[in-house]
Amino acid sequence: MISTVVWGTGNVGRAAIRAVEAHPKLELVAVLVHDPAKVGRDAGDLAGLGHGLGVVASDDIGAVLASGPGAVVYAATGDIRPDEALDDIGRAVRAGAVVVTPALYPLYDQRNAPPEFRDPVLAAVADGGGSLFVSGVDPGWGNDVLPLLVSGLGSTVDAIRCQEIFDYSTYEQEESVRYLVGMGQPMDYEPLMLAPSIPTMVWGGQIRLMARALDVELDDIRETLERRPLKDTVHTRTMGTFEAGTQGAVRFEVQGIVGGEPRIVIEHITRIHASCAPDWPSPPDGDGAHRVIVEGRPRIEVTVTATDEGENRSAGGNATAVGRLVGAIDWLVDAEPGLYDALDVPLRPAAGRLGRK
Repeated sequence: MISTVVWGTGNVGRAAIRAVEAHPKLELVAVLVHDPAKVGRDAGDLAGLGHGLGVVASDDIGAVLASGPGAVVYAATGDIRPDEALDDIGRAVRAGAVVVTPALYPLYDQRNAPPEFRDPVLAAVADGGGSLFVSGVDPGWGNDVLPLLVSGLGSTVDAIRCQEIFDYSTYEQEESVRYLVGMGQPMDYEPLMLAPSIPTMVWGGQIRLMARALDVELDDIRETLERRPLKDTVHTRTMGTFEAGTQGAVRFEVQGIVGGEPRIVIEHITRIHASCAPDWPSPPDGDGAHRVIVEGRPRIEVTVTATDEGENRSAGGNATAVGRLVGAIDWLVDAEPGLYDALDVPLRPAAGRLGRK
């Protein structure tokens, strides 16, 4: 059994506790939290399992890492604290652990990551012998392993489009929704996530991963952006009120240009309410979906929906990201220490987990 720590118990961390507990080769040995109110609570309670796991949450990072865990699922956010997240991850890798996380976008395409992200991790690997694999949903399997798998079913491929279509009122992280993405802000507000070059920073690595796997050279990576205001004030269950006239929907593309044409495209269509931008693509049902469209012969379209925590699509997406990461831990433990990406780490069947509670 691989002793495993879950670091953080928010949207991703809750799913990580459940995934580690369900994995036949992993043993949950510790949970790290930042909130003092969570210290001492049972991991099963924090994960919403309905029963205890006999592992209580701690805020003593040093003691937990000093115990020598085999793996760490780093589930704390890196969106608004990338430097701190990089320090935390480096500390765990230096302690000799295999670390998996969705937290640091620049490291999804680790070969082309900026030196200020890549070099500290490589130094930690050399010092401690741990490993790091960074992945998620989108960016993540929704625009690396899934589209590449589907592309292999075609005789000819003209273009690949990966879409995330979501109602963000189900995404229980209000600070990110309102300020990073800009929902509910005046239309002259510039959200950080939509500022020029930021979408390429987040999703450009996925474009490069797909191009590498497809054996094509990119001419360029370009961005497009559209924003729409709410026509009416809307009230949400998780984040309160969003006023009429404020940003209610966003649509952007990160385009991989091949031979002068956008051939590898990652598109996001994000709303705070279904009534905004009704002419844009919508999920087939419910609050969100991930879709891959392979234009060619034949034309192939695959739509994936996932639900968790009471039929919540955002929670379902988080759970699939966690499944990809936690499912890679035993492979990474058997591999050489290093820094890995999605083309290195196989997505494997859920061996030993069929019918497991």
